[in-house]
Amino acid sequence: MADLHFELVTPERLVRSDDVYMVVVPGSEGEFGVLAGHAPFMSTLRNGDIAIYRTAGAEPERIPVEGGFAEVSDRGLTVLAERAEVPA
Repeated sequence: MADLHFELVTPERLVRSDDVYMVVVPGSEGEFGVLAGHAPFMSTLRNGDIAIYRTAGAEPERIPVEGGFAEVSDRGLTVLAERAEVPA
């Protein structure tokens, strides 16, 4: 399966732009996972962790986010978060 293009953006900057296997997003109606080829979809976010899986079966990298929304399109997944705490 092709990789998913993922971008995480805050009002201040582009936090992450990468091709990954899967991303699990804390949607306001519950968590949802996105793989390459996912149907178009939009959701608001609740405060929580985005889990980024670089490869199938890998341990996820977690980035805490607050507010915002996520959009899945034919270009991939874009998360526009009010705030994201990137690990140092």
